Amino acid sequence: MTRPLTFAIPKGRILNEALPLLAKAGIEPEAEFHDKKSRALRFATNRPDISIIRVRAFDVATFVAHGAAQIGIVGSDVVEEFDYSELYAPVDLDIGHCRLSVAEPQDA
Repeated sequence: MTRPLTFAIPKGRILNEALPLLAKAGIEPEAEFHDKKSRALRFATNRPDISIIRVRAFDVATFVAHGAAQIGIVGSDVVEEFDYSELYAPVDLDIGHCRLSVAEPQDA
């Protein structure tokens, strides 16, 4: 039997953008995954060979680098922040965009 594949996905905005991508790939998390009060870390999916862990964005890199997850979805800022040789970013999913705004007081 092959080893199950574990996706590490960050909580928050990227999670909301990643779920439709997983659904397009035929991966649907169990109902408890959508329960904001759930304290579970690992969730089953409709695929017996795939599970999902939901963690803080910066923890995704650590989980992947140390082998607790085989695939992670994070922003490029997280990948660049960590110097793990085990991390490889093969694809840009075109999600998690941010905006930088600069402002100053009117009387300055």
